[in-house]
Amino acid sequence: MSNIAITTGRVLLGLYFLLPGLMKAAGPAQTIAYMESHNIAFAEPLMWIATIANIVGGLLLIAGRHVKLVAYGCVIYVILVNVMLHGFWAMPPEMVERETQNFVKNLGIMAGLLVLAGSAPARTLSLKDWWRSDAAAA
Repeated sequence: MSNIAITTGRVLLGLYFLLPGLMKAAGPAQTIAYMESHNIAFAEPLMWIATIANIVGGLLLIAGRHVKLVAYGCVIYVILVNVMLHGFWAMPPEMVERETQNFVKNLGIMAGLLVLAGSAPARTLSLKDWWRSDAAAA
C-alpha cells in the first residue's frame, strides 16, 4: 500500500508543476506581467526558465525519473517562488492574506517534495538507462 501512496503522491506533485508550466507556455504575457508587478528583473527570460523547469520537472516526477534530484530541484524552485512572488511581509495590506496563504501552501508542497526525496532511491546521472524509471534502473 505504501508504494501506491508514494506513486500517487509523486504523480500529483508532478501534475502540480506540469499544469502551471503548460499554462505559462500558453499565456506567457500574464505570467510576465505578474512577475513584473513584483519587481522581478528579467521577468521574460525567468518566466521561460520557470516554464521549462515546471514542465520538465513535472514530467520527470510523473514518470519516476531521477525523483530524488528532481524533488530537491523543485524544493529550490518553490523557495525562490515563495521569496520572490509570495513575500507577504513586504506586500500591501490588501495582499497579505492571499500571499500568506500561497506562501504556506507552498510550504506544504515543499514538505511533500522533501518526503518524496527522502523516500526515493539515489540515482547517478548517466545516459545509461536514462529512459527507465528509477525503480527499473536500480
